[in-house]
Order: sequence, then structure tokens, then C-alpha cells
Amino acid sequence: MTLTQPVRVRFAPSPTGRLHLGGARTALYDYLMARQSGGQFILRIEDTDRNRYQVGSEQEIMDGLRWLGLQWDEGPDIGGPYGPYRQSERKEIYRQYAWELVEKGHAYPCFCTPERLSAVRQQQQARREPTRYDGHCRNIPLSEAKARVAAGEPHVIRFKMPRTGSVTGIDLLRGDITYQNDQLDDYILVKSDGLALYHLAAMVDDHLMKITHVLRGAEWLPTFPLHVHIYNAFGWQQPVWIHLSVFLKPSGKGKMSKREAASLAQDGYSIFTTDLADLGYLPEGVNNWVALMGWSYDDATEFFTMQDLIEKFDINRLNPSPAAINFSKLDHFNGLHIRNLPLDDLQRRLRPFFERTAYHPSDEILRKLTPLLQPRMKTLDEGPALVGFLFAEQVEPDLERLVPRKMTPPEALTAARRLLEVLSDLPSMDPQVTEGPVRALAEELGLKAGSLFNILREALIGQPSSPPIFETMDVIGREVVLQRLQAAIDLLTAAVFVYRRERRER
Repeated sequence: MTLTQPVRVRFAPSPTGRLHLGGARTALYDYLMARQSGGQFILRIEDTDRNRYQVGSEQEIMDGLRWLGLQWDEGPDIGGPYGPYRQSERKEIYRQYAWELVEKGHAYPCFCTPERLSAVRQQQQARREPTRYDGHCRNIPLSEAKARVAAGEPHVIRFKMPRTGSVTGIDLLRGDITYQNDQLDDYILVKSDGLALYHLAAMVDDHLMKITHVLRGAEWLPTFPLHVHIYNAFGWQQPVWIHLSVFLKPSGKGKMSKREAASLAQDGYSIFTTDLADLGYLPEGVNNWVALMGWSYDDATEFFTMQDLIEKFDINRLNPSPAAINFSKLDHFNGLHIRNLPLDDLQRRLRPFFERTAYHPSDEILRKLTPLLQPRMKTLDEGPALVGFLFAEQVEPDLERLVPRKMTPPEALTAARRLLEVLSDLPSMDPQVTEGPVRALAEELGLKAGSLFNILREALIGQPSSPPIFETMDVIGREVVLQRLQAAIDLLTAAVFVYRRERRER
């Protein structure tokens, strides 16, 4: 079921680190909903946690989103009708709404010192009770509280949680979730420095920005009842709440976290989007992979372009069950999307990976290489490794591979010499020119074509696999083909001398 009414959705990262897979998935789902419904995708930066704020994080988040192709309609860099889109620039807005809650009796200033709060926690722990605020300032008369605030006494603002009854939040994936109020804390809404916490700031922003659907991680479920209470206290209509599934480690044991990044890097993987770009993954492949970690279209379809996802994504098919991160599937999807690219587009994307390995193929050479590499790569960074032999001063053939199975060194030498004779007589290394004569030579020598191809491949490339050998010869060029084949003949000649001496000594 697709969305029929325009939605307003927001991706609201905290600039305390890099854009990771969990955030990328949330942003992707937001983007798909907005594009499918003709609505708006909003980027909002939730930067009120100044202790964990990282310089450059906001820019990296934006770069990662743009790389994935998830361009926002409103945001801190482009503005919009509901700005500012950085929470640090909305401090006065939150103060106003916090005091509205105070006036309505749903919140109160708390003047407890850190020392008192620490002592209360220690006493609760000693009694093996849940640690929570003990309500010391809950019942201070409002006039007294205002006077103390006006006098400059340090304070926070807490939500005045009901002590009886229950509250029910409705999650699209999990249905009704009911919480007993007496199990909930009087959470802090505004810190002593005047900055609002997420609990207040995000709710106010979502209301003022007319957000219709809130997609966020399941880690927000423990404080979900507070957010429902805040909406109820203001008398606002709640958005559709969607708490997405948790990502598990590749082993399936335990939640995936940023702390796992170092161990993943040792295996050539990463949970950060900008790293995935550097590792040779396509945004198309990453989007396809991430979309299916928590959502499915049917039991068979697995390949999706962005347009496919926009057309087929359905929030009612989201799955709340935890999903293990499977990088083998990422390789699989990335390979599919590499093979789906037009050759000129793939050539353009490959060039930076050649340049950073000190290979500088001409446009003509890269144009010839691209169709050879396309069916063989899972990631773009594999391209230079697959054809590095092209740019080597010389290759070092493996003698064991130069002599195919069921052949002796003298037989391999004879075959190599005849290859050199045949190729030397040809006007070019064009595959249409070379393939026929080489196959005819195999028949003349009574060899399987594959055996002769293996000798040729090892002589020219020095590795057991390569793109198709005749197309590869065309890229290497006539002069280098003949030089490398002669070097292989010299190696086989020495091997034949040793082979015959050993036979005489038996």
C-alpha cells in the first residue's frame, strides 16, 4: 500500500559522530515516503548535546546523505518555512514551551544540586530501588519557583509525571504499548544551561514543523511514554510513530554499535557511509541493501533501483525484528548495481579508484577496460587490483601455471613458441583478429583451447584469473604482448633444461 497523502518527515541526526548505517536507513525510509507521497523530506540537526558535539560531524552527515542521493527539501543549509533547522538556534522557542508546561502544571523547576541528586541515587541503590528523581521539588508553589528562577538560582525543568494510571503509545509496527506511570521518572526537559533535551526539543520541533510520521530507532522506546505524555500535555495531535528495528552485529549476537567499527575495518568493511564510498560501494547498492534490512516487498524481489524503492516502499511492510548486518549481501547487491550501470557511468566512477593507486590509464584504455571489469567486480576498488598487471613494468609468471596439467615443460615450451610465432604475424591484437588463429593453433597442437589459453594468460598476466584473455591482449597492446610472451619462453627454456637433466639422472 503506497501513501496517498503528502507526508512531512524529518531525519534529525545529532552531530556527535559520523553517519552510520542505522541513520542512513532512517533517512532512506523518510526520503522514500516523501518522494512517494509528493511530500517533504526535512533535515534537522539536533545539536543541543554540546558535550558530545563534534566539529565537522554535521558536514559529514550532509555529505553522506548527498552521496546516497537523499537530498532534503528543507534544512539548515537551504532553509525553509519552519526554520531554523538547528536546535541550538531554537533555544528561545523551547524555553517558551517549557514554561507553558510549567504554567499548565505539567512541568516544574527543580533546584536540586548535583550533590543532592548523587546522594539520593546512592541511597536508592543501597535500598536496591530503581534510581529516579525523588520529587523533592515537585510541589514547590509556582510563585516561589518563579521567584527563585528570577533570582538566578540554578535549576532544570522537569516533566511532572503522573503518579497513577497509565499511558499508551501507538507504534505502527508494534501496536499499542502501555506503560504504568508510577514506573516513569520526572525526566529533565531543560538543562541548567537553558538548553532543551531531546525529549522536549524534538517534540516541539515535530509539532511546529508539522511532521506527520516520526521514524526513529527502537532505542527510543524506553522514553516513548514521556513523549506521548508531552504531546498530551500540550493537547497536540501525535504523529505516526514508527520505531525501526535494531541492527545486530554480523554474528547476530548483540546490537551493532560504533565501537565495532575497528574490528569491521580489519575485514574491509565499515558501518559509516563515507567509508563505504571509499571502499568502492555504490550508493545504489548501499540503498538497496539497507532498504531490505527491516523491510521487504515480497518473498522474491531483491533488486531495487531508487525509483523502484520510491514506487514500492510500504511502511506497513516494515518488520520490527532485529536484523543482523550481512556484508556479504552488501557485496552481492553492489555487484548487481555495478552490472546495471551504463558503461560510461561506470567508467567515470572507476577512474578515482585507478588514480588513487597511481594507475593513470588513458580514457581509451579505461574505456576498453570497463566492459571487461563490469561482470567481475563486487566493489569499484577491485577494479585496479583485477587489472594491475596492465600497468606493471613486467610480470612474473608462475612456472607451475605456465605448464598446464597433463603437459610437460617441453610441450608447454613448444606451445609458447608457436604462440609467439602466430601472434607476431598478426597485424593487431584486436580480439576479432587474434582469437581465431589461437584456437586454430590449439587444434593444430592437439591441445584443449583452455590449456593454450592458460599458458597465454600466465605469460601475459602472471595470475590465474583475468578478464577475457583476447580482450585483455588488446588492452595490453602488441608490443607488450610479444615481450611478455618472449620472457615466458625464456623461463620455460630454463625449466626444460632442468626437467631433462632430472630425467637423465633418474
